[in-house]
Amino acid sequence: MNRTLTIVLFLVFVAITLGITVWASRQTKTASDFYAGGRSFSGFQNGLAIGGDYMSAASFLGIAGIIALFGYDGFLYSIGFLVAWLVALLLVAELMRNSGKYTMADVLSYRMRQRPVRTAAAVSTITVSIFYLLAQMVGAGALVALLLGIKPGATVLGMNADQAKVATIIFVGVLMIVYVTVGGMKGTTYVQIVKAGLLMIGAGLMTVLVLAKFGFNISDMLGSAAEKSGKGAAFLEPGLRYGKDIPGDAMATLWSKLDLISLGLALVLGTAGLPHILIRFYTVPTARAARKSVLWAIGLIGTFYLMTLALGFGAAALVGRDAIVAQDPAGNTAAPQLAEQLGKDFFGDTGGALMLAVIAAVAFATILAVVAGLTLASSSSLAHDFYANVIKRGNTTERQEVVVAKVSAFVIGGISILLSIFATKLNVAFLVALAFAIAASANLPAILFSLFWRRFNTAGAVAGIYGGLFSAVVLVFFSPVVSGKVDAVTGKSASLFGLGTDFAWFPLENPGLVSIPFGFLCAYLGTVLSKEHDEAKYAELEVRSLTGAGAH
Repeated sequence: MNRTLTIVLFLVFVAITLGITVWASRQTKTASDFYAGGRSFSGFQNGLAIGGDYMSAASFLGIAGIIALFGYDGFLYSIGFLVAWLVALLLVAELMRNSGKYTMADVLSYRMRQRPVRTAAAVSTITVSIFYLLAQMVGAGALVALLLGIKPGATVLGMNADQAKVATIIFVGVLMIVYVTVGGMKGTTYVQIVKAGLLMIGAGLMTVLVLAKFGFNISDMLGSAAEKSGKGAAFLEPGLRYGKDIPGDAMATLWSKLDLISLGLALVLGTAGLPHILIRFYTVPTARAARKSVLWAIGLIGTFYLMTLALGFGAAALVGRDAIVAQDPAGNTAAPQLAEQLGKDFFGDTGGALMLAVIAAVAFATILAVVAGLTLASSSSLAHDFYANVIKRGNTTERQEVVVAKVSAFVIGGISILLSIFATKLNVAFLVALAFAIAASANLPAILFSLFWRRFNTAGAVAGIYGGLFSAVVLVFFSPVVSGKVDAVTGKSASLFGLGTDFAWFPLENPGLVSIPFGFLCAYLGTVLSKEHDEAKYAELEVRSLTGAGAH
């Protein structure tokens, strides 16, 4: 029954979103329509779409799971993701909307030499997007295989668990290519709006039911969660996972605390540099609408992350740590398991099956919306930045750009599908953290210096982007994420490849503490060591960013 309901709800959602995409394709006639939705969305609509883009599977499934397993420390993710929007609102939202046209590189290259800066920005955009895409698509494969009840040794429709994951990844990849190539930004935005609505309704319903289960007494819920966690009062205090005090090993304690700071830096600063979030500011007609859209997004996302508190602690209290870990050691199925348990408690077995199917469909909708936004960001950058302005030096028509963007979506989608198939057995949690770390290390220094530093130049932008990008990737490769890490819950290897060998020399799991300052340092040194300087161009960009005059 679970399987049938889940499949039916998946297909209904896919049919609705495909219908929206086809409708949007009839409204998409120009490059502005394809890249920026014709700048026709209101602040409220764009705020919903930003929320839909931002609240990924990592937010819905991952945060609920980590709170269910690690209590207080898991909620740090919610705080980090939410506070990050203040950086985006205060520093980049309005200025990016005024200064750019379609992509992040429009701002970075405005007062620089176009070709090297746009090339660097395109490389960074595609790298961040593909890492993010891998995490979402591999998560989709694992989620669907799990929720359809496909376990080792079992088959569904003639497929075992591994084959079902691959089939799901291909299905998701094909859908995201269709959304982008057919609907462009308009289709993708409306899909994200629908998804945001579904996610808020689903999470809201579960939150109300969890609180009702404890008589709307939050203290009782937290007490029960602590009791069922097996950790007692420590479950509600910091230090269970991050910033641990390790008796007898002062150096290990120090690295643990620094790792917490590093993770926080990446989460808080990464959002303002995520390409698929930045391009959303170009879909509104005015700077005021850009500010308003971020305020709506903060309200929506803040409400959602408060609900993850109830979902995570509710799962710990009602499902129990042992049941969650038995189903998925990483805790990624805590929210669906909680949905099933709530449905059974309030409406019987049929209600449990229905609740599980609904939440599974919502999670799948979440993945589809996010991968569409990521594919659009990377294909737009490849077409607008690299093809039109680097290869063709600006000598292209709008139609040619859009055609290349659609071809790029096929290429990027194909690469993502292929890499995700090979990555189905890998630990993908690091992919999202790496995407945030790269965005904060490579993109943010270049964006802030472009907007606020008069002397900033081409050498600084290129050095900052490449320096931050490569330092983040290299440090993660030589960190415990890739080799030598052991999972505290299962006692098994939790590194990327599950290797028995240990070649890690960088002790932090998140590189942000080192790679973010290094990105800023590279941007600074590149600037001061170069003699290039264009005072007039900066003055023009300053007026444009503050007033929006001549922006589009």
